[in-house]
Amino acid sequence: MADITIFGRGNMGQAIGGLMTQGGNQVTKLGHSDAVPTLGSIVVLAVPYDAALAIAKANKSELKGKVVVDVTNPVNFETWDGLVVPADSSATEQLANLLPDSQVIKAFNTNFSNTLVTKKVNETVPTKILTAGDSLEAKQALKESLEGSQVEVIDAGNLNRARELEAFGFLQMSLATNKKITGLGVLD
Repeated sequence: MADITIFGRGNMGQAIGGLMTQGGNQVTKLGHSDAVPTLGSIVVLAVPYDAALAIAKANKSELKGKVVVDVTNPVNFETWDGLVVPADSSATEQLANLLPDSQVIKAFNTNFSNTLVTKKVNETVPTKILTAGDSLEAKQALKESLEGSQVEVIDAGNLNRARELEAFGFLQMSLATNKKITGLGVLD
């Protein structure tokens, strides 16, 4: 059982919190501007990218030694024409640079909240959570925190794989916004 802090009380924060509670963990949910109490060993940033950066900058010392899970898709929401991070980087890599004493990983960004709640894609395929990061220990800690939640965790590779996960997340969001898909999440 892990002590988990989730920044973000929206759909994704609620859905991730539900999975982690089902995994037998103690979960504390915070708004992105709430006062920060003692943080859990796993900290989930289920907030927009700009808010995740602000949380990282404001809580660098509190996040030291923690597993930090970046859920963001750094989409340019003004134009819906691309990501706001450099092409040779990712939101997760930017956060890892800000938090060198934390174990920063990417997860949940290719999932829609409804697939996390139902634990199914298209009513039949179990929901899969893709992770990327340089710390095998951090990815294992996240996987263990989700045991018993009926979702599958798949290691997509090192931290630089977060670039592809964010591009894929952006593509899914673009298709959903244009009503070409309806919350499919990661498919088999």
